Amino acid sequence: MKNNYQLNDLVEMKKQHACSTNKWQITRVGVDIKLKCVNCGREIMMDRLEFERKLKKVIGGNNE
Repeated sequence: MKNNYQLNDLVEMKKQHACSTNKWQITRVGVDIKLKCVNCGREIMMDRLEFERKLKKVIGGNNE
């Protein structure tokens, strides 16, 4: 599942966040991936390999 995601895409991760959702919005793409929780707004960064391991599926574009 390499590079099926872009900036502002919504993605579903394998594990839930503490706020009980597993949907995130991609806010930065590069060597690291920055994600923003769609429920609580918390932002996290992880390296691309870790992101691809934890990614369940790409929901779709949310181009704003």
